[in-house]
Amino acid sequence: MKKNEFIHELEQRGLIYQSTDLDGLNAVLNAGPVVGYLGSDPTADALHVGHLVPVMIMRLFQKYGNKPIMLVGGATGRIGDPSDRNSDRPMLSDADVEKNSAGLRKCYEQFIKFGDGATDAMMVDNYDWQKKYSHLDFLREFGTAFTMSQMLAMESVKMRLANGMSFLEFNYMPLQAVDFLHLFDAYGCNLQLCGADQWGNSVAGVSLIRQKRHKEAFVLSTPLITDSNGVKIGKSMGNAVWVRSDRTSPYEYYQYFRNTMDGDVEKFLKIFTELPLVEIAKLSALRDAEINEAKKILAFEATKIAHGEMAANDAQNAAAALFAGGADSDAIPTTELVGTQYLALTPVIDFTVAVELFPSKSEARRAIEQGGLQIDGVKITDISATITPAKSHMLQKGKKTFLRVIIK
Repeated sequence: MKKNEFIHELEQRGLIYQSTDLDGLNAVLNAGPVVGYLGSDPTADALHVGHLVPVMIMRLFQKYGNKPIMLVGGATGRIGDPSDRNSDRPMLSDADVEKNSAGLRKCYEQFIKFGDGATDAMMVDNYDWQKKYSHLDFLREFGTAFTMSQMLAMESVKMRLANGMSFLEFNYMPLQAVDFLHLFDAYGCNLQLCGADQWGNSVAGVSLIRQKRHKEAFVLSTPLITDSNGVKIGKSMGNAVWVRSDRTSPYEYYQYFRNTMDGDVEKFLKIFTELPLVEIAKLSALRDAEINEAKKILAFEATKIAHGEMAANDAQNAAAALFAGGADSDAIPTTELVGTQYLALTPVIDFTVAVELFPSKSEARRAIEQGGLQIDGVKITDISATITPAKSHMLQKGKKTFLRVIIK
């Protein structure tokens, strides 16, 4: 059987952990476009780098002519997923679910094309169909499809039983299985993509489709990605590296990948960029000082996908200016600026004086007029310019003065 190009690329990039039937999925993909879904509960209003492995796979899935469905768990998010947890998740209010769902949509749009076309992504909320069931209706319709032995065998359940898993969370797996069945019926969706920790929940959906519709569906799981020290990716000094520019600036995003450990360069190139595998192999073969060139390419390509080519160029230029100025990025002076007003559109002159980059507005104005101020790698030329809302900024005065600003 001919190896499907999408499957082949995933294997070459090390992005497949488990599959219910890889040969069967390969045949379905070869037969024509496939509809697949990726689910996420709205526990936050943004994604960080650690969430991007399945998102990047869904991006490839779309690239190869298939249709992605991005499911936000408005219903399951109200319960809480027990997977990879040792305690109950906090309850989300309706307002939290709505706010977080909108934020996730914005993040997905940075990586996946949404629209009305045949391969354009769509976003659905499982609350739209789950809310139609009364408790009694749900039990009568689906209760016999799940056995206690099947549910108790799940690792996520085993880990929680000793700590007192609630009945509320015990219902999570059937709800997720019904999601797959609904998408199968409504959109012909026969593939679910999931992280390794979601395997038990996901295969329950395959079983439910088989019982109720007597047809086959598939699950493909991604491996848990850690760095060379065994730490989950996406964290930096205890802080998440967010994909939204108002949480983590494109410059800081670029620097996260620029500071990748030597042993992780090949892995990160395969996950976070779309460079050809042949080129990745050449970059990964570099050693000693030359590996820094591979890190620069990794940082640029990852930032380009998340924030666009212009932002990637600006971040690259800012990093080059920093290096040319002889500064160590780890030793850059950092200041915190407290006040929600600085997360709105703030005049650049006011902002730079507030962080004491300039002693007065007149000096700030003069520096701008002389081309002596850059923010996040972009030269400021308009004295009436405003600063883009973000949780952090890199300021450069002249050629050698740098200041990192964190908004609290």
